[in-house]
Amino acid sequence: MSRRVFLYVQHLLGIGHLRRTSVIARALAEAGFSVAFVSGGEPVADLALGGARLIQLPPALAADSGFSGILDATRRPIDDAWRRQRRAALLACFAAEQPDILLVELFPFGRWPFRFELLPLLEATQARRPRPLVACSLRDILIDKPDARRRDEVVAIVRRDFDRLLVHGDPALFRLEESFPAAASLADLIDYTGYVVEPPAAARSLAGQGEVIVSAGGGAVGAPLLGAALAARPLTRAAALPWRLLTGPNLAPNDAAALAAAAPPGVIVERFRNDFPTLLRNCCLSLSQGGYNTVMELLTAGARAVIVPFGAGQEIEQAMRARRLAERGLVQVVENAALTPPVLAAAIDDALARPAPSPSAIALDGAAETARRLARLVAP
Repeated sequence: MSRRVFLYVQHLLGIGHLRRTSVIARALAEAGFSVAFVSGGEPVADLALGGARLIQLPPALAADSGFSGILDATRRPIDDAWRRQRRAALLACFAAEQPDILLVELFPFGRWPFRFELLPLLEATQARRPRPLVACSLRDILIDKPDARRRDEVVAIVRRDFDRLLVHGDPALFRLEESFPAAASLADLIDYTGYVVEPPAAARSLAGQGEVIVSAGGGAVGAPLLGAALAARPLTRAAALPWRLLTGPNLAPNDAAALAAAAPPGVIVERFRNDFPTLLRNCCLSLSQGGYNTVMELLTAGARAVIVPFGAGQEIEQAMRARRLAERGLVQVVENAALTPPVLAAAIDDALARPAPSPSAIALDGAAETARRLARLVAP
């Protein structure tokens, strides 16, 4: 009988967490695990899960880019009745699945507003016999907690409830303690898997060849970048090339319509492309935000790239990663605060004048390695 994995993920603003975790789910299924993919965010059409099974909880999303609150599917703030319903649904799914492994994305290092259901879920693992292996799935860079008591509580939860911390990064590029210093006290639990990247399509395609690809991840906070790109185009040496703007499924419909109406000949505006990694392999330049998934796909593709990292509120992750890669000569960076069409145009021209980056030595086999690590941990 195949080992059963209960994989929990909650995306709130963009879809980066969901996409990264879906790649891991597919790798687990391909490695022979039976995977229940439990999603607490808004449903995303055409989410590729391979052999994993989707379990959709009542969806929640962020009220705004500053994460000032959590809304339900009707765009109302969640209340205690909603929390009780979600908790009951999650615990019922867990009891029905009887997993050998519980894999929780991000918590307790993030998703703190969902502790109303995640702490009871962890308690349920302690009560089961045999107890499932409990692991946390983490990206390479975290947002540190300014409150020392919260930091201590995070460490205490990990020590009490988790067997492993699977960090989807390469310590040669970033160590977890660089963004979360308290991780040093958890070093015995940390496994670096390498970065998780969408595997390239088997069939070779010419899609995106010779184009400038402009993307904004899920699109929830992408309007400024997309608008600046459109305004910068005539100022660049790439003005005569075809440009393709990918708005993302979460860009506000009014913003998407305005971009499409303003697009001149030679500019294509689309919501989403399933073959995005192929577009990056074939393009002459990528212009994007600095989300985990996009950056790793850029490195895999070896594309010339300009990154404008998102950085509202306490969001430092994209800027940290982009600057480190820029130090290695792998990307060009335009800081969000400096984003104007002339500045962006200058960065685009600079990137186009440089040779394409050499294949990176950064570990990019994180999904398959995650499956291998978990298989070893639950081996008889």
